[in-house]
Amino acid sequence: MIEKMKAVSVVSSASRKAELLNRLKELGVFHISEKKSADSALLARFEDLNRNFSALKEIEGSSYEKKVLSENDFEELDKKVTDSRASITRLSDERTKCLLAADRIRAWGYFNPSDLLSLKDEGLEIHVYRMGKKDLEKLRKDENVRFIKLSSVEKMETVAVIGDKLDNSVSATEFELPEKGLSDIEKRIGEIDSELSQCRKNLTDASSNLASYKFYILKCSNDITYSSADCTLESEDGLVWLSGYIPADNCKEFTDAAQACSWAYIMDDPKNDDEKVPTKVRYNKITTLMEPVFDILGTIPGYREYDISFWFLCFFALFFAMIIGDAGYGFCFLAVALGLHFKQKKATNLVLLIYVMSFATIAWGAVTGTWFGLEEAMSIPLLKKLVIPQIANYPEYFGYTAVQQQNTIMKFCFMIGTIQLSLACVMNVWTKLGKKDLSFIADIGWLLSINALYYVVLLLVVNAEISLVPVALVILAGFVLVVLFGGMSPEKTFAQGLKAGLADAFTVFLNTISAFGNIMSYIRLFAVGLASLAIAQSFNNMALGFNGWLKVAGILIFVIGHALNLVMGLLSVVVHGVRLNLLEFSGQLGMEWTGVAYEPFKEKTK
Repeated sequence: MIEKMKAVSVVSSASRKAELLNRLKELGVFHISEKKSADSALLARFEDLNRNFSALKEIEGSSYEKKVLSENDFEELDKKVTDSRASITRLSDERTKCLLAADRIRAWGYFNPSDLLSLKDEGLEIHVYRMGKKDLEKLRKDENVRFIKLSSVEKMETVAVIGDKLDNSVSATEFELPEKGLSDIEKRIGEIDSELSQCRKNLTDASSNLASYKFYILKCSNDITYSSADCTLESEDGLVWLSGYIPADNCKEFTDAAQACSWAYIMDDPKNDDEKVPTKVRYNKITTLMEPVFDILGTIPGYREYDISFWFLCFFALFFAMIIGDAGYGFCFLAVALGLHFKQKKATNLVLLIYVMSFATIAWGAVTGTWFGLEEAMSIPLLKKLVIPQIANYPEYFGYTAVQQQNTIMKFCFMIGTIQLSLACVMNVWTKLGKKDLSFIADIGWLLSINALYYVVLLLVVNAEISLVPVALVILAGFVLVVLFGGMSPEKTFAQGLKAGLADAFTVFLNTISAFGNIMSYIRLFAVGLASLAIAQSFNNMALGFNGWLKVAGILIFVIGHALNLVMGLLSVVVHGVRLNLLEFSGQLGMEWTGVAYEPFKEKTK
């Protein structure tokens, strides 16, 4: 459930500002509204620490020592890490340039450019060119040009021209003399490698202090939180004040602290148009399983929206099972859950969620007769008895055709969609009845339309025999109810609500078409599950095609193929399974998932 919040403004004397902030931080229940940015130096420090920590964590063999360095020792260590990382970047760039310079002059051999440049100081200018044999002959015939023939470079004739540069009469490429010779460049590369080695050693040595980095990153994070609160404080005439929100269940803690510290405060329910109220979701033992999923997705319901954790979990488990669709894969997930459970020595929310998803997948795979896509599984009596014949993926073993089986599965998908969307309508009706909001009648209209549209979907997709007249009348009745009552609200008179609803008639018409599309959208459960089965069968056929000693290759194909299919199935769950909950279902509920996370001002411990 979404916890009720109270809007609070607390006032204290400016001389007791630090006491106010420290006590609020100790309480750990005050969510500051519209926090200002913390001190820029702290933010930069936090970024630097995180960059250094990430760099050290990537080093092979990095370890965590429990001992935390003193602040002075850590500052010295962190500076060394920062300097070493900067040096590695600078030296790596210089090494790349040296390698390019060496490659450019390697064909010219080992020479000292300063020897040629010193001739210029003595009035003897030298220019080195490469050219073809014909241009060399042309140059020999020119009495005004003095040159010395050099060894060929990269199959090109090479000459050193004494005096001015050649004019355009000869096609030649001048060799720009480098600042350093090949021997000097190679020597510098060696020095760079030595310096890089020392810098990397510094980082390797520092990587044993990751625990210290974690400690000081956390400390810096808490400093940023405090700085942000300090910058957010308003002040005037010797007073300071802060505005925010407190969960209703924590009001007594706050009022007791206010009385003890002699604070003045105002506490009231948030205004209806207040969009800054944070959302704090209180999970129970069942719905807490969805917390890892919501954290990954970064979705937060608005303060006045629904907590759909329970329904999300129920439908998500079903969608997961239908998309993965294979009992063998379900046992793979079960093995992962057991492994994590054993490694962590406790069943975290993520582990429990994997357990639920694995059991759901095993159940769906068993009733459809799918075990790693192997048709041979139907020759095992026990596995065959678990199958529901009408939805079996190998219907010929139960006297059904593939068309009959597919139509049954599609009907089931559309039925799930209709039930989920109808549930959204019922939830809206129940909520609005409690608020005496007459627009609940519009949700009844949507309930009628959605259930009637289900039969239209069956008619168009599986050629079911449907009487269109009563279906059309129900859709029309639902449309009229939505138009007449969709604009109602407790703040409007009946006439104002009726006028608003009639103004949105065309939008309601488009939304009715959209509701038809939403029900159709659930066919993705059938389509993705069927695709997963087809891929599994293809890999099985490939693997079974190997005989003799090549069976080893067949086993590899079987394992790798099913692993890839499993990964693609997981991606499909994210794309399709999550979508049906966050778009179709949430859309019917009117949820926008634009909530502000409840983040109380407190000391972080991890």
